[in-house]
Amino acid sequence: MDIAIVGAGPGGLALARVLHVHGVDAVVYEREPSRDARGQGGMLDIHSGQRALREAGLLDGFHAIARGEGQDMRLLEPDGTLLLREDTPDDAPLLRPEVDRADLRDLLLDSLPDGAVRWGHAFESAADGVLRFADGRSARYDLLVGADGANSRVRALLTDARPAHTGRHAVELGIPDIDRTHPDLAAMVGRGNYWVLGDGQSLAAQRNGDGRVRLGLNFYRTDEDWLATCGIPFDDPPAARARLIELFAGWDPRITALIAACDDTIAPRKITTLPVGLTWPSRPGVTLVGDAAHLMPPVGEGANMALLDGALLALALAAHPDDHATAVAEYEREMFERTGAAARMSADLHELLTSPDAARRMLEFFQPG
Repeated sequence: MDIAIVGAGPGGLALARVLHVHGVDAVVYEREPSRDARGQGGMLDIHSGQRALREAGLLDGFHAIARGEGQDMRLLEPDGTLLLREDTPDDAPLLRPEVDRADLRDLLLDSLPDGAVRWGHAFESAADGVLRFADGRSARYDLLVGADGANSRVRALLTDARPAHTGRHAVELGIPDIDRTHPDLAAMVGRGNYWVLGDGQSLAAQRNGDGRVRLGLNFYRTDEDWLATCGIPFDDPPAARARLIELFAGWDPRITALIAACDDTIAPRKITTLPVGLTWPSRPGVTLVGDAAHLMPPVGEGANMALLDGALLALALAAHPDDHATAVAEYEREMFERTGAAARMSADLHELLTSPDAARRMLEFFQPG
């Protein structure tokens, strides 16, 4: 059986790796020209996804690159009031460690045989068992797995559903080498996650394994065209930082000092999701994993669900080597139930973040009762 995986993200690579562990070959087609073609983003909180890494035989390797101290958390109100501080003991179990996206991707890529990932293959279409790529090349397949993310092109083979705006926009920035360049801010942020939640806005600072702090500024209850109307000159980083500080007027200046300390890397994003509980009639020759199947608000579940999707689809295919239709149907039944629950939880948490008293409600979430 020719298994073609479109997309070299966590879900697609986990699928290829667990198949390889069970002696089943697959090819991953990735549009990027090489593994180092672009940065992979910040840190991931890997909890339930550790099961997938165990099935992949990579759990020890994951523990070697994971940051247990990344489980530290500080929760504040915009006036600087500290509501919650959790510091992880050095001997604490790695229940929800943080890991650099690039390090996790490298772990998965290095576990695959040479040639398993074909770089520079931008998926264009699929029909009658033939994949076609943007440069005119083609490849045969018996089973096509769309692991091509939020804007999946494979998804259209199964459903008309498209991602919709959540009312949230994010602006991502970063402070490089913060311990050296801004030791006072480094001490304030701590070793893990630093969250400040206000009315309709939030600031999240996150330690990365390379010494950088990644800053996420979130704006809730926004229109789809907010990026064009917000008055932030994204093509002029110093002016953009000044405008962002204006938008956080009234916040403790120690908090907005994080924005002023950022470098010129600024990435605005519109946050979209697929409908909660999305399903489709099973088709034996195609299925989806990860964000292609169940794009959720970015609150810590997406990468975990993608890893589990890949591993559990691989296990189903290994259990039914001569009947991939049964394997796909079995996988999708479990995936719909599991990710539907995760999507509902993520949507509820996202709704909490939009509330006027988000900080206090988040405190209740972490310390119920």
